[in-house]
Amino acid sequence: MGRIFEVRKSTMFARYDRMAKQFSRAGKEIAIAVKKGGPEPNTNPMLRRVIQNAKGFNMPKDRIEAAIKNAMGKDTSSYDEVIYEGYAPHGVAMMVVTATDNTTRTVANVRSHFNKGGGSLGNSGSVGFLFKQLGVFKLKPEGLNMDDLELELIDYGLEEVGEDSEGNIIVRCGFTDFGNMQKAFEEKGITPISAELEWLPSTTTQLTDEQADDVFKLIARLEEDDDVQHVFHAMA
Repeated sequence: MGRIFEVRKSTMFARYDRMAKQFSRAGKEIAIAVKKGGPEPNTNPMLRRVIQNAKGFNMPKDRIEAAIKNAMGKDTSSYDEVIYEGYAPHGVAMMVVTATDNTTRTVANVRSHFNKGGGSLGNSGSVGFLFKQLGVFKLKPEGLNMDDLELELIDYGLEEVGEDSEGNIIVRCGFTDFGNMQKAFEEKGITPISAELEWLPSTTTQLTDEQADDVFKLIARLEEDDDVQHVFHAMA
């Protein structure tokens, strides 16, 4: 029984740790959104998207409202989004999106993660040309027909529509069409599970299982950093 309890306790702490990191990252995204477009979700599409995503992983309403209020305060940290580019082991290109109030600290930490993980941090533009920034919306499939949805969304910048491994509908659009697509869903009464701006690779690198494990270790190291919001890679 003791061993079973320890496993359950470990799983519980891991879940809480993951949730805490999600809340922290959402709080930073809210701060950036408020800084760029103000505290009103109705007039700030970026903030509306971040709040929607936060609700998707069950961030409490009072935590969301507190994050918005804190972002308006004069004495709070001011976060900026900074993207770092580099190569993981075995030549896999990576894009690391951070939210930071201290770029000196963040770049030093990110460089250390790359070095210790067998990769190398590059200059701005060193691998960005290998990726394309797209808007990615995840939708519940209930009540939706993919063929009809594809026809309805073409005029809003749709690039592709498909399904993920869990059966959810995935809609992708160009970066510049993200706002139009978000507005289209609002007009149609469709609430996405999540709406993100992602860096998707134009080409991917094939690796052996052992090589892929090296890359996953670096990704895990980066994702544990408090300043890192998202990690995108070109591994197949």
